[in-house]
Formats: sequence, C-alpha cells, structure tokens
Amino acid sequence: MTRNFDAIVIGAGQAGPSLTGRLTASGMKVALIERDKFGGTCVNTGCMPTKTLVASAYAAHLARRGADYGVVLDQPIRIDMRKVRSRAATVTANASSGVENWLRNMKGCTVFHEAARFEGSKQVRVGTEMLSAPRIFINAGGRALVPDMPGLSGISYLTNSSILELERVPEHLVVIGGSYVGLEFAQMYRRFGAEVTVVEMGPRLVGREDADVSDAIRDILEREGIKIRTSAECISFAKGNPGIRVGVSCTEGEPEILGSDVLLAVGRRPNTDDLGLERAGVATDSRGYIIVDESLQTSVSGIWALGDCNGRGAFTHTAYNDFEIVAANLLDGEQRRVSDRVLGYALYVDPPLGRVGMTEAQVRARGLPYLSSTRAMTRVGRAVEKDETLGFMKVLADPATRQILGASILGTGGDEAIHGLLDAVNAKTPYDQLRWAVPIHPTVSELIPTLLLGLQPAPVA
Repeated sequence: MTRNFDAIVIGAGQAGPSLTGRLTASGMKVALIERDKFGGTCVNTGCMPTKTLVASAYAAHLARRGADYGVVLDQPIRIDMRKVRSRAATVTANASSGVENWLRNMKGCTVFHEAARFEGSKQVRVGTEMLSAPRIFINAGGRALVPDMPGLSGISYLTNSSILELERVPEHLVVIGGSYVGLEFAQMYRRFGAEVTVVEMGPRLVGREDADVSDAIRDILEREGIKIRTSAECISFAKGNPGIRVGVSCTEGEPEILGSDVLLAVGRRPNTDDLGLERAGVATDSRGYIIVDESLQTSVSGIWALGDCNGRGAFTHTAYNDFEIVAANLLDGEQRRVSDRVLGYALYVDPPLGRVGMTEAQVRARGLPYLSSTRAMTRVGRAVEKDETLGFMKVLADPATRQILGASILGTGGDEAIHGLLDAVNAKTPYDQLRWAVPIHPTVSELIPTLLLGLQPAPVA
C-alpha cells in the first residue's frame, strides 16, 4: 500500500525543515524523512559543535595571554577536555532536538526516522512503507571524503565527525589538508595543548584564496607553533611504534612525520550514493553531486536538490538560501536563480577571514581593469585596543561601474565586518556611497570608508 503526500522532503538539514514549514503552511501534506540526526551537518558535525570548540580554544588562548593584558594567573591553565567536549555536545543536542520537536509538532508534517530510497520518479521507500508525491526535495547533505591514500586502511584516523568525540588532547595531531576544516581544527587543538602539523598537497594553504591571504594565514598559524608542510605530493601512512608515520615527500624538510593522531580534512562528498537516484532518473556528476538547474530542479521534473548534495554551495547559509529560492519560486511566484547569489563565507581561524565576491586572482584571470586598496590591521584602532593586530583588509572595485568586485578581511571581527561590503555587493551600491557612511567608533567596520578611499588602479600584471 502506498501513502500519498503532496510533497516528500528527504533530509532534515538546513534546507529541509524550513522548506517543510513553508509547504505545510501553504496547506500541503508533507513527509519529512531523516535517517540520522536532525539538523544536518551544521548542527551535528559542522558549524555549531566546531565553533563551540573554537570558543573554548580562544578562551584558553586568552588565558595564556593574560599577562599581556595585565591579568596574571597564579598557575598554568589546564584543559578539561571532557568538559570542552560536553559543552559542544550539549549545544548540538539542544539544537538537534529543537529541530526534531519542531517537525514532529508541525501540522501537516509526518516524520519518518529511517533511510529513504527512490523506487521511481514519484515514489520513495522508507523501511517497509512506500511513499508517493508529485514533488520531492532532496536535502541529503554530505560527509567527509576519505580518499584511497597509501596505507590509510592500515591505521586509525579521524574525520571532522569522529574528532568531535575525543575526550583527550592528542600528543601530536597531524592534519591532512590545509583548507577551511583542517586549519580550524589545527589551531583549535594547538590551543588545547597539542603539537600540530598541517600537511597540504598544494603549494600553499587555502589555495582558493589570494596568495597574500594564504601567506598571512600561514604566518598566523606558525606564530602559534603549528608546523606547516606544503607541496606534500605523495602522502602515505604506516603504523609507528608508537604512533602513526605520515610520509610527506616534500621538496624540503623531513620526509616523514611521526604523529599520535591523524585528522583527514581533504574535502567532502555528497550523501547520494545509496538514495537509488538511478531508479528515479536523477542525473549526478562524476563526484556524485546531483546536477541541478538555476531553480535547483534536477534532471527530472518535480524533483529538486538543495544544500551540500547539489554541489552549488558548501555552506550552511547557501543551503538555507537554496530553500529560499525554491520556496520563492514555488509558492511566491518569483523567479529566483542560484547564479544571482552573491557568495560570502568565512574561515574561522583566529583571527577569522571574511570573504565576499571575487579574489584578485579571479579578477586578473578575467582580464578586468580594477582598483584595489589594502590596509593592515595594525592600523585599525579596534584591533590595536584588543592587541589582536594580525592580518589585513583588502577590497577590489570596478573603475567603470564603481561597484565592489570582491573583498577580504583577515583580522579580528573580520567575519562580521565583511557584511558591510557583502551587503553593498548584493545591493549593487556604488562604493562612493559607502565612502560617506558614518560608522561607529571603535569598530573594525569603521575602516571600510577609509579602505575605499584608498582605492587605486591596480598595477598591470
């Protein structure tokens, strides 16, 4: 017997529950299917637990620096890792149960806490039941990529999910991958007291960013005692006695590192391999991401894909915006497109990196004339007052349209201050209008008009 619904939502991540709320509010009968924890990656293994841990690590960092501020501790600080983990787990549990309770008490929503598998373009099997709906929305999320690397199967390793279960500080954590996830955990555990080495296959950290940003991030991490090994083109693993031997084959330095623990942070993969997408005719790319159009509809009419599984954004806020796009188009008569989205994001090392728009390398690759301005955080009063002066601010603009092309704020409060520029890009506001804003003092954002005043033609490459 088949149970019929107006819509089926697969996955209770950032997009699924909110979309379910809009659909039920419009009078639809909706089946929400979640096979694991409610809230998705952000709530359970991503933003919320990791930023809670980052906050604990920052507290430890400030405690060690207490004397710099005239606050003298009588004894060395001690990390209670069980308490640290418990605090993060509580934040996650509260958020996850909140999402689940909201859905279970939502009028018009039926929750299925089991795995989903397509049986056709309108049919989904959940356990022993068959569900059918004319509209199906996939919000299946993603997980850590575990590539086939020499010796990996012979050792125990951590991912961004399993490392959250640690109730100890590793003696020497070797982080494989020098990008966003890897660097956040690297700095975090260094501040908890671990020896940390980051191993990156590329020539520099966070390769998608400009070289000046990458170099500044490396300097920040190395100042805290984190060892960085780049150009590690042939990474391998073997059991040590004790520990784990990590081969790096770098062009310089020791060819092998002996660590106590290894964290894999080399990318993500979508949770699409066991959904039975082929039975519905839903097309995926070579990496398993569901192919979608500008409205997030898949290759099959009536099936949409939102969030990490569609490859059109790897952030909580882009997943939520996917929901907004789909809901606006289906329920509000709008014609929203993914390509209209202005991407902003942050890297939560300390100090954080806030980013919006194009990098300087991307602007140059397009052959565009542009203006640029840079200001060191040593010249930002708020940073000086906090004694957190590492990093810099940079903005790029189009000399003809006077619009901002991209910006980076690597420095204290950079993840918040970037929104002044992100909003201007979204509103297509000429930067001259921001020049005459009267910002609040003392803040990091107050330097945005000054930064814009410094815009000059970039040198020809």
